Amino acid sequence: MRDVIRGKAYVLGHNIDTDQIIPAKHLVYSLADPEERKLYGTYALSGVPDQAAGLPAGHVKFVPDGQHRSEFRVLVAGKNFGCGSSREHAPVALQIAGVEAVVAESYARIFYRNAVNGGFLLPFELVESVWQRVKTGDELEIQVSTGTLRNLTAGEAYALRSLGDVIGILKAGDVFAYAKQSGLMK
Repeated sequence: MRDVIRGKAYVLGHNIDTDQIIPAKHLVYSLADPEERKLYGTYALSGVPDQAAGLPAGHVKFVPDGQHRSEFRVLVAGKNFGCGSSREHAPVALQIAGVEAVVAESYARIFYRNAVNGGFLLPFELVESVWQRVKTGDELEIQVSTGTLRNLTAGEAYALRSLGDVIGILKAGDVFAYAKQSGLMK
């Protein structure tokens, strides 16, 4: 886990559910097969409707056609990110697409735990609602240790809630590596 995450923002609104993050019709691919695994990145956020709150006019595609990686490293969203089914593939798909962190007002509990337990991405919560002040394409920088989000494009900084006890799991890589390091399992 890096202490500084820097990259372009992709802005979403409230209630982005797991079927928008990775539509169920794309869950047929094997995560164990390297080529099929890439398809989870290809279809990440492909279920987000063009008119979703927070998306820019003309809807900027998250992953370009024919690719499995996005140029966007940080998702910025409103309330209840990752709601819907308990789809473990949602944070995996975002990681495969290149997302390193999600910054949201709040999360669905199961998405948050799947992201942390698998070590797929850093799920930060905003102290105040700022997702409407960040624009898709803005260059962002997250200082993990200080819990600060800087919008380098707009010249603004925002406070993030502490990752708290989950920081140990994220630093270890996933919940199993953490359990081994902590002596909770062999």
